[in-house]
Amino acid sequence: MKLFPAIDLLAGRAVRLEAGQRDRATVFHERPVELVAALAHDGADRLHVVDLDGAFGEPRQLELVSAIIAASPIPVEVGGGIRDRAAVDAMIALGAAFVVLGTAAIRTPELVAEVCRAYPGQIIVAVDARDGIVAVDGWTEASTVTAVDLGQQAAGWGAAALLYTDIARDGMRQGPNVAATSTLAHRVTCDVIASGGVGELDDIARLRDANIFAVVVGRALYDHRFTVAAAARLAHETPGTAQKK
Repeated sequence: MKLFPAIDLLAGRAVRLEAGQRDRATVFHERPVELVAALAHDGADRLHVVDLDGAFGEPRQLELVSAIIAASPIPVEVGGGIRDRAAVDAMIALGAAFVVLGTAAIRTPELVAEVCRAYPGQIIVAVDARDGIVAVDGWTEASTVTAVDLGQQAAGWGAAALLYTDIARDGMRQGPNVAATSTLAHRVTCDVIASGGVGELDDIARLRDANIFAVVVGRALYDHRFTVAAAARLAHETPGTAQKK
């Protein structure tokens, strides 16, 4: 399994939200670019960057995102407020290796299908769900689409992967929803990236042993629950290795 440390941006700072709620944000760093060196080494496979201002419908932090991409020695995937072709093109031009689209997959599915064709292997579709139903617009509104239905559609469009987040667990360190993530992975034909809830190394091991492609880890790293090196070492083990030792 691959490990993707996360940097969530809000008003120019690195934060983590609890259950996706803006009024429950914890600021972890005033200068997010300074986090890159620590997060992008020791075995991390990719940085996961989210522009929360963009996700909430405000002007996107392009200059800051560009600086993070330039500072990172590993590939960067970027999401948050990317809802039209121009925004996708701009992120690719900035050097993003992967672009994450969420709300657009519900509002304008034809656009997401189009960019999947235009940028094969570089488009990730965010499946952000609460009780199995996809939420949009910075997780503020529920759609009528199930996580599995959206995942299957996205796989059909040619998405490189799905980013599955159980909103209720995001930033809460209550453990990832391994069962729901595994169910989605078994119902689609593309890779699934797990996000939300990881608080202990054992959470990473459970996702790894469920054969999930990758995991995004944020708050637990900032709270020093474990290091990038320890998380990467565990993630990269062959599923079931720990039980056999």
